[in-house]
Amino acid sequence: MQGEKTVVSAQDVAERAGVSRSAVSRVFTPGASVSSAMRIRVMKAAEELGYHVNHLARGLVRNRSGIVCLIVSEIATPYRASLVRWLTQSLQEAGKIAMLINTDRSDNSVSAALQQAINFRADASIILSGMPDRTITRQCYQHGQRIILINRDEALPGSLSINLDAQRAAETAVMAFQRAGCRHLVFANSLAGTPSLMKRETAFVAEAARVGLTVTVERFGSTSYESGQILAHRLLTQPQRPDAIFCVTDLVACGLMDEARHRFALRVPEDLCLIGYDSIPQAGWSSYNLTTFAQPVEQFARDAVDWLMQTEADETGFTPQNEQQHDSLLYQADVVWRGSVRGG
Repeated sequence: MQGEKTVVSAQDVAERAGVSRSAVSRVFTPGASVSSAMRIRVMKAAEELGYHVNHLARGLVRNRSGIVCLIVSEIATPYRASLVRWLTQSLQEAGKIAMLINTDRSDNSVSAALQQAINFRADASIILSGMPDRTITRQCYQHGQRIILINRDEALPGSLSINLDAQRAAETAVMAFQRAGCRHLVFANSLAGTPSLMKRETAFVAEAARVGLTVTVERFGSTSYESGQILAHRLLTQPQRPDAIFCVTDLVACGLMDEARHRFALRVPEDLCLIGYDSIPQAGWSSYNLTTFAQPVEQFARDAVDWLMQTEADETGFTPQNEQQHDSLLYQADVVWRGSVRGG
């Protein structure tokens, strides 16, 4: 017969070590005052009994589960995978538990994910995709759950918004194309229509107009490699073929570049200059050598977790009386010069 599994409690450790239950608690609480002799005795008893701290139960006693939900779609894309990697690492270093909820891009899907976060009593949710219904976000707020929005456009009560300044990237891209002698500019976008993608498009078109250049905007499908291939066909079969294309992401740029070279026999950058966005690892491969803009994803993650820990430490800053409180951080995406633009 299989023996019954037993759960060792803190009281069991206290009895084995000959100390009080509160002494055991202090030994396993970071920063708590306890003598070296007491710590050694309690740790020895815990090891003999096979005791492990139930962090979830401890957190619930303090009304904190330690769980932070990451609500994200398109996890397999290089940019999202990198951001999730840095977020989970930063959360783990802060003693938090990252719970990944995979969604589609729809707002309804994100709202359902947030309802799950409420049910699990998550301390916070980090939203990388879509925008939830305000009724759900208000429920999160009332349950003491923080919300962090990355590359989302709306301010929510008790939340932190992390966004990129699209203007400097637009200025740099237009300048690079001008310097290369390009006159027929295109912005290649998807149909996703997210705030961050549309800001890149709007800023680029406005900056080109400021210096007397016209931009053709072409949009298709999802923000993917395959969409880049389709966009190449649409753009490179037009009577006035572009000589410079700013792609909304590196994935789109890679698809477009491959199709331009292999199907249309164009040389990059001699016949066609290309710039991407996100600085995914593939952009640096020798087959692409793509000029791009790097999002500071590691800084996103560290600043998001720092904000979360600070608001937890300062509960007075997160009350119904301060419902309109909203914090925001704005970053620059630095250009990574490579060989897909003449003179770059």
